[in-house]
Amino acid sequence: MTQAIAPRAAATTTGGVAFRVRALLLLLLAVIGAVLAGAAPASAHAALTGSDPQQGAVVGRAPTQVSLTFSEKVAMSDDSVRVLDPKGKRVDTGKATDLGGTTYGVKLHSGLPDGTFTVTYQVVSADSHPVSGAFTFSVGAPSQTSVALSDPAVGGGVVGALYGVGRYVSYAGFILLVGGAAFVLACWQRGAGVRPVQRLVVSGWLALTGATLALLLLRGSYVGSGKVGDIFDLTLLGQVLQTKAGAALVSRLLLLAAGALFIAVLFGAYARRDEADATDEGDASGRSDASDKGDGSDKSGVDADAEKRDLTFGLAIGCAVVAAGLAASWAMAEHASTGIQAGLAMPVDVLHLLAVAVWLGGLSALLVALFRAPTETQIDAAAVRRFSRLAFGSVTVLAATGIYQSWRQVGSWSALTGTWYGQLLLIKIGLVAVLVGIAWISRRWTAQLSEAPQAKALATAGAKAGAGTGTTAGTTAGTTALAELRTKQPTKVPANSRDSSSGGSDSRNADSRDSNSGHSNSRDSHSGDSRRAAQLARQQTAVATARQKRLRDADPARAGLRRSVLAEAGVAVVLLAVTTVLTSTEPGRTEEAAKQATSSSSQRSGPLSLKLPFDTGGQDGKGTAEVTLAPARVGGNEMHVYVERPNGKAFDIPEVKVAFTLKAKKIGPLPVTPDRIATGHWSAIGVQIPMAGDWEIAVTVRTSDIDQTTVTKNAKIG
Repeated sequence: MTQAIAPRAAATTTGGVAFRVRALLLLLLAVIGAVLAGAAPASAHAALTGSDPQQGAVVGRAPTQVSLTFSEKVAMSDDSVRVLDPKGKRVDTGKATDLGGTTYGVKLHSGLPDGTFTVTYQVVSADSHPVSGAFTFSVGAPSQTSVALSDPAVGGGVVGALYGVGRYVSYAGFILLVGGAAFVLACWQRGAGVRPVQRLVVSGWLALTGATLALLLLRGSYVGSGKVGDIFDLTLLGQVLQTKAGAALVSRLLLLAAGALFIAVLFGAYARRDEADATDEGDASGRSDASDKGDGSDKSGVDADAEKRDLTFGLAIGCAVVAAGLAASWAMAEHASTGIQAGLAMPVDVLHLLAVAVWLGGLSALLVALFRAPTETQIDAAAVRRFSRLAFGSVTVLAATGIYQSWRQVGSWSALTGTWYGQLLLIKIGLVAVLVGIAWISRRWTAQLSEAPQAKALATAGAKAGAGTGTTAGTTAGTTALAELRTKQPTKVPANSRDSSSGGSDSRNADSRDSNSGHSNSRDSHSGDSRRAAQLARQQTAVATARQKRLRDADPARAGLRRSVLAEAGVAVVLLAVTTVLTSTEPGRTEEAAKQATSSSSQRSGPLSLKLPFDTGGQDGKGTAEVTLAPARVGGNEMHVYVERPNGKAFDIPEVKVAFTLKAKKIGPLPVTPDRIATGHWSAIGVQIPMAGDWEIAVTVRTSDIDQTTVTKNAKIG
């Protein structure tokens, strides 16, 4: 019966842990698949806010250059801007120049024909994301064009998907590496010698290193052609190394080399020292009587503790420096490095990334410690409580830095709800709220934790032994049992060892005439003994595994903590995926500025003409005022007012005044008093329109000393 039940118990235990791990992996793959399937090519973080000629404009003469204005600084190569004539032939000189600020231009050849020209651009924004687009303008009059812009958007396709996966893996590796190491040093120093925890941190280092190398190779194709064949192009790789993003990736690799040395010390000399301390604690009861004879051992113990504290402090400093450097490799190359208050945003972003890593990485280490740590090295309640306090501090920093970053990247309530970035941010806030709620449940379970189950059981055994032999002997028995448990390994015991004595007496009485048959029987017996020994070893392993599960589940609070921490880890996987998409999405503040610029450029161009009928109420007080504004754009304009009688003849009136009001932006009224040019003709030069929008134009007409009226009409200007 034991042989049938024990393996089933072991399989149940192993299967339960494996099922939970598989569930997390499936959740991770599902989230990545949903993100990659539903995500468009990487959104531009620099928007085209203006151009000369404007999009869709019709100009009388061919321009000598085309200029483009972006919402932030961009990086350009020789072929970043191309201008194509109606036949698809390039008419630009091929080298873009910086015209100052965020405006860039490219010279055009002379003698251009009339027709519709196409301008294409592909640049890299200041936060390292690719930007592409196209627009048209016409010379003389619009015409047919053979240019077809059917190529996929920059940052999309297979290379874009691979780059997105690399970004996710790099974030995950950073969290596991930094958070796992912080958990060991700050909360559970004995965890440095626990193999599953070691594998977690090393896996984080390997993931971050591999992802960084992959991003470095993918970068050239990602911001360029998007072709898979260009991934291993050494020329593109050399160009990437000269960019800000390439420098950040190389710096990250150098820091990871230092991180490898840190891991080697943490899981090498530091872990062995902790194991030696644990062995000394196990032998302390046996040396208690001898310690009364002198204080030499006490002094050596004090020295060892001081040395360990110094080593822990040094490792903590090294971990902080490497972690801050790794976080800065993101902050100095992405969102925080551009836009408003960049000098403040970058250190805030570093703190934000470190807080995320300490919280979620420590949570991952705690999950591994609760589910995969051997019974003899189960995490103690004090370590869990230390992590609970550390996580609370991390969440506080995360909230403070997150609020600042949200304001900086969104900027308005309309952008929070009306842009994809704002909507993703709301989803992230909701996931963080869910995660904090589950963490509050975990905190309640933490408050109920008792000492590790196996320690409690062994202490109980020691107490029972002490009842019959004395307190000191009982304590020694419990401590000795704990030490044996830490070093105990399954032992293969030959099945025939139980019968060795009787076998020996029978062999002495055996007849020498049966020696040949005895040799044959011994070979068969040896083969059967090996099979029985292997079966016995499997049974012992199954029993040990079942015993570990019983000890692990002995504390209901610990079992509840494992469930809540597992739920936290599941939500954290989804949260990390949303954060990865968020970092590659155009900020709401920039998107709104781009929409406003696009709206302005799509509005009518050319002179504006409005006719406003009026009636002052007096005798001969009716007529029509026609207002013309050229070129009806932002900046200086020329205005003419023509006043006519109902019969169409010029109306000689004493005064005309005009006022412009942009109510949406609370600008105006901006008064304009035109000069009289001729009968019924009034004019003003240099009428300033500060910004594009739907302006209200109010015309005040006075037909006599007492008869006056004001008529209004709205028109889009800019």
